[in-house]
Order: sequence, then C-alpha cells, then structure tokens
Amino acid sequence: MNVAPTAKPPVCRIMDYGKFKYEQSKKEKEARKNQKVISIKEIRMTPNIEDHDFDTKVKAAIKFLQEGDKVKAAVRFRGREISHPSIGQAVLEKMAKELEPYGLMERAPRLEGRNMIIILNPRHAEKSS
Repeated sequence: MNVAPTAKPPVCRIMDYGKFKYEQSKKEKEARKNQKVISIKEIRMTPNIEDHDFDTKVKAAIKFLQEGDKVKAAVRFRGREISHPSIGQAVLEKMAKELEPYGLMERAPRLEGRNMIIILNPRHAEKSS
C-alpha cells in the first residue's frame, strides 16, 4: 500500500492483503448498517372514487407514513376522464389534507401522462433531519 506516493522515492508499506480486504468489508458492512432505506409506496385511485374507498386508501397511506415510507398517491384517468383534471387534483388535495398530521407534501399535484401524482414524506423524518 502506498503511504506517500508523491515522495521521492515513493514510500510503501508491506501488508497482509487478505487482512486489508477483510477490514474494508467490515467498514462497508458497518456503513450499510447505519443507512435507512426509504421506499416509495404507491396508492392508486380514480377521479370518481367513493368516500369509503377513499377512507380505506387514506388508512393505508397513514400506515405507510408511520412506517417511515414515502407515499406516492396517483389518480389514474381513463378514457374521457382526462378532460377534467381538476377533479383528480381535488381528490389528491383532499388526500394531502387528510394526511397532513402524518406527512408533508413533497410535490404538488402534477399530471404525468394519464396519471396525476403527489408525493408525501413522513413527518417524523422531517424533524430528525
């Protein structure tokens, strides 16, 4: 291993390569252990969702946010529904309002193809960072 490669002559150290590789893998494992993997859970709806179905989706989103996952709420427009994006936007804003105590809106409602999506971050993650 080079200790001072820019020196004249270069300074090197003789070492056990197996031990070096072992210590490197231990360091990498320790770094991975301290990481928190945040996954994105998706909830799909239609613009004309019924109240009970909406409540069920909100409960699922609350569970995901409490577990520390991001939530991607999507309204899928089928057929001629795409001509009324304001209905889908209202559904997503209603969901964001219901989930306000549990998560913060990262991205406002935005149309992507035939889907309108919002992304919500869990609230406790905001406090810690």
